[in-house]
Amino acid sequence: MKALVLAGGTGSRLRPITHTSAKQLVPVANKPVLFYGLEAIASAGIEEVALVVGDTAPEIRAAVGDGSRFGLRATYVPQERPLGLAHAVLVARDFLGDDDFVMYLGDNFVVGGIDEFVASHRDARTEKRTGTGTGARTDAQIMLTRVKNPSAFGVAELGPDGRVRRLDEKPAHPRSDLALVGVYLFGPAVHEAVAAIRPSYRGELEITDAIQWLIDHGHDVRSQEITGYWKDTGNVEDLLEVNRTILESVTAAVKGEVDEASEVVGAVRIAPGARVRCSRVVGPAVIGAGTEISDSYVGPFTSVAEDCLVDHSELEYSVVLAGARIEGTRRVQASLIGRAARVAPAAGVSRTHRLVLGDHSVVELTP
Repeated sequence: MKALVLAGGTGSRLRPITHTSAKQLVPVANKPVLFYGLEAIASAGIEEVALVVGDTAPEIRAAVGDGSRFGLRATYVPQERPLGLAHAVLVARDFLGDDDFVMYLGDNFVVGGIDEFVASHRDARTEKRTGTGTGARTDAQIMLTRVKNPSAFGVAELGPDGRVRRLDEKPAHPRSDLALVGVYLFGPAVHEAVAAIRPSYRGELEITDAIQWLIDHGHDVRSQEITGYWKDTGNVEDLLEVNRTILESVTAAVKGEVDEASEVVGAVRIAPGARVRCSRVVGPAVIGAGTEISDSYVGPFTSVAEDCLVDHSELEYSVVLAGARIEGTRRVQASLIGRAARVAPAAGVSRTHRLVLGDHSVVELTP
């Protein structure tokens, strides 16, 4: 089995951060969200992965390399424009061959990984090839979860037997609240499907249309509903929520310098080379290498990347990217601060601030 990871796209919902960075490389708990997906793929026993890349291809290549750090062999497949998930399958045809494969959206996060999902598909495909067993003999398998706003997702309608009956992409009137999670498993029959469908009203080759083609042509498409945590990190709110979820499992590890005038409370991970002076850090939180926290408060569910400065400030429930400086501000919370951004005081009335800052930006706030 192989893996196809979608690492292109414009990341429009995370602008201005993604004007200068690939959305899949925005870190949560100080690690790019793409890396969690690659680790999940390797954990499931898959060794060969192709990353479909677009304009941010050089950045993705530099971060992932040959894949060996994840236990993978990485190949890169260029996609000139993001023309849909099914189009990604189309352009990766030579890499995929006739092998089964998992397709994983690079900005998605699934708690618990995909081991069980991949194992169930392998078992089903083995039974189909050998004619043994009584399990589901499927050519495609999708992962579903219940959501409050199904119109924002691809939506599945299941029959009484649990088989997938119909799929709709971002329907105005959803037939269910079961949304497609960004992980799919396919056999080689999907190639005939993606070659047969036509672009949707959005001008894209929709993977939901390809799966519907499989259903309409007699292929057995199965689903697995997950009850665990899943998020598409394509917007700021969801990215902060994923950061919170990951930090809940952090264990305390203070490897940097903490002076006697500081207090570190709870699950706080401080990387080597980081310095905490005259400050209070309350976990769960992570502080990156080379970062300095001085005369400040860093509260729960906060990730501060490497080489940052937090000085005479208060910071909570936020993600701060590498090289950012937060100086002389009262309370910054629920914020995403870009690389090398600077937050500094300005005259005015003290208040809580909520920020989404692009890389290298400068914002003046009330002291």
